[in-house]
Amino acid sequence: MRILSNDDIQQVLTAEECLDTLRTAYCELTRGQGANRPRNHTYFPVGDERYPGFGYRFKSQEGGNVSSGVWALRITSDLAGVETLPSGVQRRRLIPAAPGGRYVGLVTLYSLTTLEPLAMLHDSYVQKMRVGATSALGIRELARKDATVAGMFGSGWQAEAHLETLLLVRPSVEEVRVYSPTAEHREAFAKTWSERTGRRIVAVDHPRDAVAGCAIVTCATAAMEPCFDGAWLEPGTHVTAITSPDGTATRRELDDTTFDRADRIVVLSREQVHHDKQYDILGPVERGRMTFDDIRELGDLLNGDAPGRRSPEEITVFANNTGMGVQFAAVCARALELAEQRGLGHEVPTDWFLEETSP
Repeated sequence: MRILSNDDIQQVLTAEECLDTLRTAYCELTRGQGANRPRNHTYFPVGDERYPGFGYRFKSQEGGNVSSGVWALRITSDLAGVETLPSGVQRRRLIPAAPGGRYVGLVTLYSLTTLEPLAMLHDSYVQKMRVGATSALGIRELARKDATVAGMFGSGWQAEAHLETLLLVRPSVEEVRVYSPTAEHREAFAKTWSERTGRRIVAVDHPRDAVAGCAIVTCATAAMEPCFDGAWLEPGTHVTAITSPDGTATRRELDDTTFDRADRIVVLSREQVHHDKQYDILGPVERGRMTFDDIRELGDLLNGDAPGRRSPEEITVFANNTGMGVQFAAVCARALELAEQRGLGHEVPTDWFLEETSP
């Protein structure tokens, strides 16, 4: 059994690998060649006196697909809560309360044929790359192909992955306007990524500046409240969000106006919408603007079972509305294969994890 750290994974797992493996996984899931259990959050009334308002949370998700050959179980053992920034904006935060000021997030892979555990991986690098690549697949299917200007909400680790994968699927984008609540963060992000990409990455001082004139608007934040006013959206805009209510926290990145103005709404998982009571996505259905059957999954588009963008004037929304175990199966299996080729990580005896009597 191989143990892989974030550093090991980062050496072998590229954005292109994530796009390819996730596209296959979503197509297989839609065709019945994969399985996924809805993500679950469980909170316990246990906290740390150093962090008032924060409490213990255990998160889990699992799934697998045929081509990966594995079943994945991803867990995080967290101290979670909400913090208020100096600007007054609230955001979700996880505290590095494990020994050494660290976090606990692990993915375990099990063979679908021999049953044995194959690997245990840190989840952080995979986490941000699979979210960014999934959003990018939505952009590839729904955004205008002639897009040259994009807006980005967020200037943290998720925004990094979203920017990198956005430019892979829409290389026509020449300028990205970045807004986040803390000026020094967005300015540093813009400077760093302008140098890395050779594109014009611009920090803007008002949320509206990351929407007006932007053919693509991406939210990649830990926000608790909507990032912008949907009335600002122009015809032909594609919008991506990665935050929806999760059954325990009523956070969201998009307001009712954005969902009501959308001509097309696509989600990653329709099952999760009901599992978590994601009222932001269900809003247009409850208000009679569309039926739930009108909301399709990304896998439907990738398989050709539902159309992508149908006209240049459509406003489209992709709600990247959950984490899925099948994502971790696909991406981690590929990372394991590449790491094994290079001899990365640490090996421990698989026999330690096998028993002679029935479970």
